[in-house]
Amino acid sequence: MTTLEITDRSGNVSEIIVSDNISLMEAIRDNGLDELLALCGGCCSCATCHVYIQIDDASKISPLSDDENDLLDSSEHRTDRSRLSCQISLNDRIEHMKVTIAPQD
Repeated sequence: MTTLEITDRSGNVSEIIVSDNISLMEAIRDNGLDELLALCGGCCSCATCHVYIQIDDASKISPLSDDENDLLDSSEHRTDRSRLSCQISLNDRIEHMKVTIAPQD
């Protein structure tokens, strides 16, 4: 189980506990946070699930792929903490992660 602390675009913070083996995008979407559009459904083809992540040990999540990097390059809101939430698989090694939904492009 992973505890996610999610900040929406208005600054409201929600804390949810989610099961392993789903994507961060699915966890956010399935818990009623509708600011995350995720138009492609997790295929890494649209960048509408752009988030900023904060995790103590980045080695617990998958590295940035070339496709994800290319899509994030199209965002004017990209930072060094930018990731596409569809590309982060939650697993039993991740106990806590802070996530902020990025501004919409």
